Amino acid sequence: MPDPIKWDDGFLYLLDQRKIPFEITYVKCANCTDVAKAIEKMIVRGAPAIGIAAAYGVVLASEGGPREIQRGIERLSRTRPTAVNLFWALKKMENAVSSFLDKTTEDDWDAHVPKKLLKDKLLITALGIHEEERQIEKLIAFYGQSILFQNCRVLTHCNAGGLATGGIGTALGILKIAQKMGKEIQVYCDETRPLLQGARLSSWELWIEGLEVIVICDDMAAFLMKKGAVDLVIVGADRIALNGDTANKIGTYNLAVLCKYHDIPLYVAAPRSTIDIDLTDGEAIPIEERNPDEVRTFGGIKIFPDDISVWNPAFDVTPNGLISGIITEVGILKKPYEESIAKAMVASVNFKDIQRAGFE
Repeated sequence: MPDPIKWDDGFLYLLDQRKIPFEITYVKCANCTDVAKAIEKMIVRGAPAIGIAAAYGVVLASEGGPREIQRGIERLSRTRPTAVNLFWALKKMENAVSSFLDKTTEDDWDAHVPKKLLKDKLLITALGIHEEERQIEKLIAFYGQSILFQNCRVLTHCNAGGLATGGIGTALGILKIAQKMGKEIQVYCDETRPLLQGARLSSWELWIEGLEVIVICDDMAAFLMKKGAVDLVIVGADRIALNGDTANKIGTYNLAVLCKYHDIPLYVAAPRSTIDIDLTDGEAIPIEERNPDEVRTFGGIKIFPDDISVWNPAFDVTPNGLISGIITEVGILKKPYEESIAKAMVASVNFKDIQRAGFE
């Protein structure tokens, strides 16, 4: 699968996910504004991938010195309000700037602190964020595959694979490693209206990995469950509160309610960077509302008049009581989530488990 995020010779290249699966093209980002626009336009998407791209965006902003870096961070922070990984990555980059500048004032900048040294420092930090995400996803996949039966039928929503993360993926990474470990996995991908990330991205990503994939419309999930064709549901996350309430792509809450009714477990797979330590519950999670034209059109064709109003939230929040477990790089968290999340946030990551999983 093509790498969704590449840094090469001083520029950031982002795989244009609006054109997948029929066209593989990259968008070149030469400055921080390019990166911000790419995030807003969904050229790059998925909470972890947004955070990684934003980190590289700060590197590009460093060409203009400390003032431009701060402006760049502020610009990037306005792109996608729900994905907390964005703010986590920006904070790490901001901390890197602070540690480098130390007591040097902005007035002393040109005289005492070469811009290149700061840019090199920030690039090392961004590359570190990118590589850490790759390793973390391998652990999520290793721990998560344990919930899958030898013959397992899984339903997933939106796209929580390598396209959304920069590595093998979270929810989809679990399915990929399970198959490599010899399990027989059948995957149903919700199409995920209005932008069809499930139909366009998840199905393609799993298909090229050799998994058995079936695309369904979002409103087919209930009937599929009633027929006994779904063993469990795995989704990603864009923000998780300390009590386990989880924001994910709009339609996830629907699935959680259906799972409760049909007695089907629903798991969330996400790195700890998706946990917002400042939010006690999901009521305070900001929900992005996107352009109404995403709903008004289908395949580039308008399907109803502009005079008819549209509500287009990009995410919804699933209450913790409907979540069977949260799969992280330190293991699978269980209820009560207040306790398991608190322990997970201070737990050490055991990267030796990557070797146990058979990753190269």
